Amino acid sequence: MARMHTRRKGKSCSKRPMISENPAWVPLNATEIEDLVVKLAKDGNVSAKIGLVLRDQYGVPDVKLATGKTVTGIMKEKGVMPSLPEDLSNLMRRAISLNVHLNSNRGDISNKRGLNMIEAKIRRLERYYKKNGVLPAEWKYSLKNAELMLK
Repeated sequence: MARMHTRRKGKSCSKRPMISENPAWVPLNATEIEDLVVKLAKDGNVSAKIGLVLRDQYGVPDVKLATGKTVTGIMKEKGVMPSLPEDLSNLMRRAISLNVHLNSNRGDISNKRGLNMIEAKIRRLERYYKKNGVLPAEWKYSLKNAELMLK
């Protein structure tokens, strides 16, 4: 797939092995993995970080194969899901840091364009999440509100 804001092509990624069941060498069972996901989510980790911790420190290659549910599905089921979706909050953090940079470097025109593109992505995600009921209909993005929500 091509890049959204440039004329470059996308990059190819490695593929996961074609396995359909949890390997026998995984040291934890499904309930232990779910408890770990809840514990790590309560500590403030996002779902991507939880998956990395489970893979690197606990030897769980794939949460979905081990439990039958994704990390976000487990978080949603147990009630520890954050209020904002992870991709939207990451984009908002990038926009805030870029705005801080632009306040001290007013002539940085290329990063002004970058901020405009990040905000376009945020608005696109906002429309998508409002349409699917993840965000309330009156939720509106602005840099001031983003700073208040994330800090």
